[in-house]
Amino acid sequence: MNNRLVITIDGPSAAGKGCLARNLALFLDFSILDSGALYRAFAYFHNQGLNNKEIESSIEKLMFIPEKDDTKIFYEDTDITSSIRNEEIAKVASELSALSDTRKSLIDIQRNFMRSNNLVADGRDMGTVVFPEAELKIFLVASAEVRAKRRYLELQNRGQEVNMRDLIADIEARDMKDKTRTLSPLIPAEESIIIDSSTMSLDEVLSFTKKLAKKELNK
Repeated sequence: MNNRLVITIDGPSAAGKGCLARNLALFLDFSILDSGALYRAFAYFHNQGLNNKEIESSIEKLMFIPEKDDTKIFYEDTDITSSIRNEEIAKVASELSALSDTRKSLIDIQRNFMRSNNLVADGRDMGTVVFPEAELKIFLVASAEVRAKRRYLELQNRGQEVNMRDLIADIEARDMKDKTRTLSPLIPAEESIIIDSSTMSLDEVLSFTKKLAKKELNK
Protein backbone atom coordinates (compact mmCIF):
# COMPACT_ATOMS: atom_id res chain seq x y z
CA MET A 1 0.00 0.00 0.00
CA ASN A 2 1.35 3.44 -0.87
CA ASN A 3 2.25 5.80 1.98
CA ARG A 4 0.65 8.65 0.06
CA LEU A 5 -1.82 8.69 -2.79
CA VAL A 6 -2.69 11.63 -5.02
CA ILE A 7 -5.88 11.46 -7.07
CA THR A 8 -6.40 14.18 -9.67
CA ILE A 9 -9.78 15.07 -11.14
CA ASP A 10 -9.58 17.36 -14.15
CA GLY A 11 -12.17 18.52 -16.65
CA PRO A 12 -14.12 21.49 -17.96
CA SER A 13 -16.25 23.91 -15.95
CA ALA A 14 -19.33 22.41 -14.20
CA ALA A 15 -18.49 18.82 -15.16
CA GLY A 16 -19.01 17.75 -11.54
CA LYS A 17 -15.35 17.74 -10.46
CA GLY A 18 -15.93 19.49 -7.15
CA CYS A 19 -18.84 17.25 -6.20
CA LEU A 20 -16.86 14.13 -7.01
CA ALA A 21 -13.69 15.38 -5.31
CA ARG A 22 -15.26 16.31 -1.97
CA ASN A 23 -17.35 13.12 -1.75
CA LEU A 24 -14.33 11.01 -2.64
CA ALA A 25 -12.18 12.88 -0.11
CA LEU A 26 -14.80 12.36 2.61
CA PHE A 27 -15.12 8.65 1.77
CA LEU A 28 -11.35 8.08 1.76
CA ASP A 29 -10.56 10.57 4.56
CA PHE A 30 -8.17 12.41 2.21
CA SER A 31 -7.26 16.08 2.16
CA ILE A 32 -8.81 18.09 -0.67
CA LEU A 33 -7.52 20.73 -3.06
CA ASP A 34 -10.11 22.72 -4.96
CA SER A 35 -7.78 24.50 -7.38
CA GLY A 36 -10.68 26.39 -8.94
CA ALA A 37 -11.37 27.91 -5.52
CA LEU A 38 -7.69 28.89 -5.26
CA TYR A 39 -7.91 30.79 -8.55
CA ARG A 40 -11.20 32.35 -7.47
CA ALA A 41 -9.57 33.38 -4.19
CA PHE A 42 -6.71 34.85 -6.21
CA ALA A 43 -9.26 36.88 -8.18
CA TYR A 44 -11.07 37.84 -4.96
CA PHE A 45 -7.89 39.23 -3.37
CA HIS A 46 -6.82 40.77 -6.69
CA ASN A 47 -10.10 42.72 -6.78
CA GLN A 48 -9.24 44.06 -3.34
CA GLY A 49 -6.11 45.66 -4.78
CA LEU A 50 -3.50 43.24 -3.42
CA ASN A 51 -0.32 42.54 -5.41
CA ASN A 52 0.80 39.00 -6.24
CA LYS A 53 3.04 38.58 -3.17
CA GLU A 54 0.26 39.80 -0.88
CA ILE A 55 -2.20 37.48 -2.61
CA GLU A 56 0.15 34.50 -2.16
CA SER A 57 0.45 35.28 1.55
CA SER A 58 -3.33 35.49 1.89
CA ILE A 59 -3.97 32.27 -0.05
CA GLU A 60 -1.54 30.33 2.15
CA LYS A 61 -3.91 31.06 5.06
CA LEU A 62 -6.91 29.44 3.37
CA MET A 63 -8.48 26.30 4.80
CA PHE A 64 -10.55 23.80 2.78
CA ILE A 65 -13.26 21.91 4.67
CA PRO A 66 -15.04 19.31 2.51
CA GLU A 67 -18.71 18.72 3.27
CA LYS A 68 -21.23 16.56 1.44
CA ASP A 69 -22.87 19.46 -0.41
CA ASP A 70 -19.97 21.90 -0.69
CA THR A 71 -16.33 22.58 0.12
CA LYS A 72 -16.12 25.48 2.54
CA ILE A 73 -13.25 27.93 2.16
CA PHE A 74 -12.12 29.83 5.23
CA TYR A 75 -9.72 32.78 5.42
CA GLU A 76 -8.57 33.65 8.93
CA ASP A 77 -11.67 31.95 10.43
CA THR A 78 -13.99 33.82 8.03
CA ASP A 79 -16.09 31.76 5.61
CA ILE A 80 -15.49 33.35 2.18
CA THR A 81 -17.13 30.55 0.17
CA SER A 82 -20.08 32.59 -1.10
CA SER A 83 -17.82 35.59 -1.81
CA ILE A 84 -15.71 33.65 -4.30
CA ARG A 85 -18.35 31.37 -5.83
CA ASN A 86 -20.15 33.81 -8.12
CA GLU A 87 -19.97 34.36 -11.87
CA GLU A 88 -18.23 37.75 -11.62
CA ILE A 89 -15.31 36.27 -9.66
CA ALA A 90 -15.32 33.23 -11.96
CA LYS A 91 -14.75 35.42 -15.02
CA VAL A 92 -11.92 37.36 -13.37
CA ALA A 93 -10.37 34.07 -12.23
CA SER A 94 -10.57 32.69 -15.78
CA GLU A 95 -8.72 35.73 -17.13
CA LEU A 96 -6.06 35.68 -14.41
CA SER A 97 -5.52 31.93 -14.69
CA ALA A 98 -4.26 32.39 -18.26
CA LEU A 99 -1.36 34.54 -16.99
CA SER A 100 1.99 32.88 -16.27
CA ASP A 101 2.55 35.05 -13.17
CA THR A 102 -0.68 33.81 -11.62
CA ARG A 103 0.14 30.16 -12.24
CA LYS A 104 3.69 30.65 -10.97
CA SER A 105 2.26 32.17 -7.78
CA LEU A 106 -0.02 29.18 -7.16
CA ILE A 107 1.96 26.14 -8.32
CA ASP A 108 3.99 25.62 -5.12
CA ILE A 109 1.00 26.42 -2.92
CA GLN A 110 -0.98 23.71 -4.70
CA ARG A 111 1.81 21.15 -4.40
CA ASN A 112 2.12 21.83 -0.67
CA PHE A 113 -1.33 20.28 -0.21
CA MET A 114 0.09 16.77 -0.73
CA ARG A 115 2.86 16.98 1.88
CA SER A 116 0.91 16.00 4.99
CA ASN A 117 -1.76 13.60 3.75
CA ASN A 118 -3.26 11.67 0.86
CA LEU A 119 -4.94 14.11 -1.51
CA VAL A 120 -7.81 14.51 -3.95
CA ALA A 121 -7.12 17.50 -6.23
CA ASP A 122 -9.56 18.86 -8.78
CA GLY A 123 -9.03 21.45 -11.50
CA ARG A 124 -7.96 21.87 -15.11
CA ASP A 125 -4.28 20.84 -15.04
CA MET A 126 -3.87 18.78 -11.87
CA GLY A 127 -2.82 15.62 -13.68
CA THR A 128 -0.80 17.29 -16.44
CA VAL A 129 1.09 20.09 -14.66
CA VAL A 130 0.61 20.29 -10.89
CA PHE A 131 0.75 16.58 -9.97
CA PRO A 132 2.17 14.79 -13.04
CA GLU A 133 3.24 11.86 -10.82
CA ALA A 134 -0.27 11.30 -9.41
CA GLU A 135 -1.16 7.64 -9.07
CA LEU A 136 -4.74 8.01 -10.30
CA LYS A 137 -5.91 10.59 -12.84
CA ILE A 138 -9.56 11.17 -13.71
CA PHE A 139 -10.75 13.41 -16.55
CA LEU A 140 -14.44 14.19 -16.06
CA VAL A 141 -16.52 15.51 -18.96
CA ALA A 142 -20.19 16.24 -19.76
CA SER A 143 -22.10 18.07 -22.48
CA ALA A 144 -22.35 21.87 -22.30
CA GLU A 145 -26.14 21.67 -21.87
CA VAL A 146 -25.90 19.26 -18.94
CA ARG A 147 -23.20 21.35 -17.28
CA ALA A 148 -25.22 24.55 -17.75
CA LYS A 149 -28.22 22.93 -16.06
CA ARG A 150 -26.05 21.85 -13.12
CA ARG A 151 -24.56 25.32 -12.76
CA TYR A 152 -28.04 26.88 -13.05
CA LEU A 153 -29.36 24.78 -10.15
CA GLU A 154 -26.23 25.39 -8.10
CA LEU A 155 -26.45 29.18 -8.47
CA GLN A 156 -30.20 29.19 -7.90
CA ASN A 157 -29.68 27.33 -4.63
CA ARG A 158 -27.33 30.12 -3.61
CA GLY A 159 -30.00 32.71 -4.36
CA GLN A 160 -28.33 34.05 -7.51
CA GLU A 161 -30.34 35.07 -10.58
CA VAL A 162 -29.05 33.36 -13.74
CA ASN A 163 -30.12 32.80 -17.36
CA MET A 164 -29.76 29.32 -18.86
CA ARG A 165 -28.93 30.55 -22.38
CA ASP A 166 -26.24 32.85 -21.00
CA LEU A 167 -24.81 30.01 -18.92
CA ILE A 168 -24.51 27.70 -21.95
CA ALA A 169 -22.81 30.44 -23.97
CA ASP A 170 -20.45 31.21 -21.09
CA ILE A 171 -19.54 27.54 -20.60
CA GLU A 172 -18.87 27.03 -24.31
CA ALA A 173 -16.73 30.19 -24.45
CA ARG A 174 -14.80 29.12 -21.35
CA ASP A 175 -14.25 25.65 -22.82
CA MET A 176 -12.77 27.13 -25.98
CA LYS A 177 -10.53 29.47 -24.00
CA ASP A 178 -9.35 26.67 -21.69
CA LYS A 179 -8.64 24.24 -24.52
CA THR A 180 -6.79 26.68 -26.79
CA ARG A 181 -4.73 28.70 -24.32
CA THR A 182 -0.97 28.35 -24.65
CA LEU A 183 -0.33 27.92 -20.93
CA SER A 184 -1.66 24.71 -19.35
CA PRO A 185 -4.44 24.00 -21.87
CA LEU A 186 -7.34 21.82 -20.78
CA ILE A 187 -6.32 18.37 -22.01
CA PRO A 188 -6.41 14.95 -20.35
CA ALA A 189 -3.10 13.42 -19.28
CA GLU A 190 -2.14 10.42 -21.40
CA GLU A 191 -2.88 8.02 -18.53
CA SER A 192 -6.16 9.67 -17.52
CA ILE A 193 -9.34 7.65 -17.19
CA ILE A 194 -12.01 9.66 -19.02
CA ILE A 195 -15.51 9.59 -17.51
CA ASP A 196 -18.46 11.14 -19.35
CA SER A 197 -21.00 12.07 -16.65
CA SER A 198 -23.65 13.44 -19.04
CA THR A 199 -25.99 10.50 -18.37
CA MET A 200 -24.57 9.41 -15.02
CA SER A 201 -25.63 10.38 -11.52
CA LEU A 202 -23.11 11.52 -8.93
CA ASP A 203 -23.57 8.22 -7.10
CA GLU A 204 -22.70 6.28 -10.26
CA VAL A 205 -19.59 8.38 -10.95
CA LEU A 206 -18.57 8.21 -7.28
CA SER A 207 -19.06 4.43 -7.09
CA PHE A 208 -16.92 3.90 -10.19
CA THR A 209 -14.18 6.23 -8.91
CA LYS A 210 -14.18 4.63 -5.45
CA LYS A 211 -13.35 1.28 -7.06
CA LEU A 212 -10.45 2.85 -8.95
CA ALA A 213 -9.15 4.50 -5.75
CA LYS A 214 -9.42 1.28 -3.72
CA LYS A 215 -7.45 -0.53 -6.41
CA GLU A 216 -4.64 2.03 -6.14
CA LEU A 217 -4.67 1.96 -2.32
CA ASN A 218 -4.32 -1.82 -2.31
CA LYS A 219 -1.31 -1.93 -4.63
